[in-house]
Amino acid sequence: MIPERITTLAAYVEDLASSGRISFTREDAMEALGVSHGAFLDAAARLKRRSHVLAPRRGFYVITPTRYLKWGAPPPSWYIDSMMKDACRPYYVALLKAAEFHGAAHQAVMEFQVVSDRQWKPIRAGRSKLAFYYRKDMESIEQGIEQRKTDTGSMRMSSPALTALDLVRYPHASGGIGHAASVLNELAAQIDPKWLDVLASKFERSVVQRLGYILDYLGEEKLAACLEKHLHNGHAPWVELEPQEVSAITSSGQRVRSSRWHIIVRRPIEVDEQ
Repeated sequence: MIPERITTLAAYVEDLASSGRISFTREDAMEALGVSHGAFLDAAARLKRRSHVLAPRRGFYVITPTRYLKWGAPPPSWYIDSMMKDACRPYYVALLKAAEFHGAAHQAVMEFQVVSDRQWKPIRAGRSKLAFYYRKDMESIEQGIEQRKTDTGSMRMSSPALTALDLVRYPHASGGIGHAASVLNELAAQIDPKWLDVLASKFERSVVQRLGYILDYLGEEKLAACLEKHLHNGHAPWVELEPQEVSAITSSGQRVRSSRWHIIVRRPIEVDEQ
């Protein structure tokens, strides 16, 4: 028996969903339906108005299962891998979102944070916000990326060691040094010193200094020691622990200098306990 040809985008989407597919491209749909670009856009617009599909990037569509209709989209973890593969860009889920997946969320994470080699604008997908952070040399930290299973397949995510370094490299994304330290306090037990050592050489020296100081402060001596050897026999230049906030706090005139890390501390780290 010859199967009945699917002729509408709604039927096409339903067929994909029934087979476990969560996303599709404009080109795939147009080819399957045999419709023009304009006809496809009209049909897609109707489905988008009913929140049955969304387009987080041009030409890439995500199907919204019935149980997520009130959210306007499924979780980004369901489609981030397909979306980035369609864009032909390397990526990994990072920072606070990666820490959350590693069980060190500390607080509810409001953004789905991704590192890639292209500067992307934030994407609003239903109630979720995808935020992108830039790293040019993605291949240099490939050893710190692991595959994490999701409900629809898998996604690339930073290991605990890479997550720790990123939390300090992107302080604006991690809520500042104090919040990063609180997350690191929970994440430290999962960080492999060997991989922290390997990945530290791929980061700016100031990142290694700041992370080393924080881990030292948290009493994680084994992790701190594997970072200290990257500071070229203690001759690293002095850097601020919180450079972005210096202008707001220098008026107090109080500061502490860590000779081990060559870090200038203008206010103590406050770690929130769970």
